[in-house]
Amino acid sequence: MPVQYAKGVGPGRAELLARLGIHITRDLLYFFPRVYEDFSAPKSIDQLVEGEAASVVGEVEEIDLVNTGVGKSMLGVLIRQRSQYLRALWFNQPYLRGKFENGQRVVFSGQAKQNGLRWEMVHPKIDWLAPDQAEPRGQIVPVYPLTEGISQAIMRRITRMAIEHYAPLVDDVFPAVYLAEHQLLPICQAIGAIHYPENQAAITAAQRRFIYQELLVLQLALALRKAALLAGRQAPKLEATARIDARIKRLFPFELTADQLHAMAEIAADMNRDAPMNRLLQGDVGSGKTVVAIYAMLLAVAHGHQAVLMTPTEVLAQQHARTLNERLHESRVRIGLMTGSLPNKQRDILRAQIAAGEIDLVIGTQALLYGETQFARLGLVVIDEQHKFGVAQRAMLKQTSFDPHYLVMTATPIPRTVSMTLFGDLDISTLRDVPPGRQPVHTYFSTDAQRDKWWEFYRKRLLEGRQGYVVAPLVDESEELELASVQQLFESLSHGELADFRLDFLHGRMTSGEKDFVMQSFRSGRTQVLIATPVIEVGVDIANATLMTIEGGERFGLAQLHQLRGRVSRGTYPGYVCVFGNPTTEAAQQRLEAFTKTADGFELAELDFGLRGPGDLFGTRQHGLPPLRVANLQRDRELLEEARRDAQALIGPDPTLSQPAFARLRRMAVVRYGAALELSDVG
Repeated sequence: MPVQYAKGVGPGRAELLARLGIHITRDLLYFFPRVYEDFSAPKSIDQLVEGEAASVVGEVEEIDLVNTGVGKSMLGVLIRQRSQYLRALWFNQPYLRGKFENGQRVVFSGQAKQNGLRWEMVHPKIDWLAPDQAEPRGQIVPVYPLTEGISQAIMRRITRMAIEHYAPLVDDVFPAVYLAEHQLLPICQAIGAIHYPENQAAITAAQRRFIYQELLVLQLALALRKAALLAGRQAPKLEATARIDARIKRLFPFELTADQLHAMAEIAADMNRDAPMNRLLQGDVGSGKTVVAIYAMLLAVAHGHQAVLMTPTEVLAQQHARTLNERLHESRVRIGLMTGSLPNKQRDILRAQIAAGEIDLVIGTQALLYGETQFARLGLVVIDEQHKFGVAQRAMLKQTSFDPHYLVMTATPIPRTVSMTLFGDLDISTLRDVPPGRQPVHTYFSTDAQRDKWWEFYRKRLLEGRQGYVVAPLVDESEELELASVQQLFESLSHGELADFRLDFLHGRMTSGEKDFVMQSFRSGRTQVLIATPVIEVGVDIANATLMTIEGGERFGLAQLHQLRGRVSRGTYPGYVCVFGNPTTEAAQQRLEAFTKTADGFELAELDFGLRGPGDLFGTRQHGLPPLRVANLQRDRELLEEARRDAQALIGPDPTLSQPAFARLRRMAVVRYGAALELSDVG
């Protein structure tokens, strides 16, 4: 029922509570405290910590009531605990003077702070003790998020009455047997304990119940979707026979890594089933994901099916097309490139060829999503840099054909807890090994005082025939400001440190033709230094470019810095990266230090996750998943692992979770995540 009808609320307070997202009485029950003040056990004065709540028992030593102005006063009460003292202060409450006497035993409860050598509490809660009374056990008091007009006292009174009247009416989503097996509190008990716990153990048990439930519901939703993908869905069986496997691998004139071979075997096994493959291929920069993707696409083509490789940018699409044409120039595989800059007439011709089955491999950007591209026999969809695409966009591509296999790729290594949530419905292949012959990248973090020394080194390498990048600082989301940033840096370097070299620049506001011309010039060596925005972070692969200067490094995320560094580790020459920055926060300093200490993308991903926290991992912009309310992926990794195992155990024998005992749990999963997860098969 509307919260205004709950005891102690009314229309006025209901309007205030609405600011906190509390609209119905159920919202009050699930409006959990953000922290607790623990007064359950009195502390000695030497145990006090500034800013922390505590209860202190002492004997009244001094009482001072001072007038501080017209109608204003300050009451100070000094209590002694053995040889230590604490002073309590109350402003404009002179009536309290008559309640204190020297020698009296009292308990003060509140937040302590140090004033010089003495501890103080302002407006503490007071308990008076009889001379022979034992030290009392106090309470653990909830502290709620508030809004103007609602105090802690009011919120505590409202929630206590709501729990008393409405918590017994809440149905538990878990059967009693499940609660016992998994050592979970029943819902009514958990609601009471999370708001008004008797002790720290009660807080832990209540929080565990709600965190586990939230993570299990998410894992069930992902498992339900994965089961639904397999139910009644038909994809072409594309077997990697020994002959086909050998023919494809002969196209790679280099030694494949153990990780690449393992990923190819996993993909081949998936594509040899009549259920659609849904696999995520994650790898560190330079680990050879594209080679694995080519293997999968050629496996589809070998069986007379078409394959699509979809990329987030035209620069990357053109590079993939160039790579495939080089690899397959002696084969009969027909390749088409569809991007937004393709003239309408050529696009129509290409669409007609795709629909007629005259194109085997299609590389494209989001232009593939529009204009109703029809495929003759689409067998495989590969999505590169999946995080660059929104859920709805991937869903649109899915609708272009009947049940193709799906392979999504990312060069941004994913922390394990994140992979179990955002990609919990995908099978995952991981590439950690770097192909043989790749040279190391030396990374430095420098201040302005060391600029001259770095640019001297940079020029020396350019004179030896190498090429380099200069990455403009990440200003903000404004293309206009990014353009100004690149142009300003171009002018400065053209007339300064790099005046004797051939420079060009690249940014997001250029037309596709302009970008292609700039990249061709850089690839051919005519341009020695490319000054660019982070548009180069993904996929640009020029072996001779081994130098990189990154300006404003504190403005980049750790994953993005690592992606940028990956541009200078593409060939047989060692790479060199120098990042300049002026970190003003400890987190920014830690990011830059971590960036220079390790080149392991998986290690950096975990470090970055530890520094940033989950953040907007569940934002609707990319994944469409509602945010977690009580769980924390960093803190609750063990519970996440447990919830994932339990979800799979429930769905394994019962793919639709149809048992009546779990009807409420299934409904919760569908209500919470149904709208988001029905959009796409691939996360």
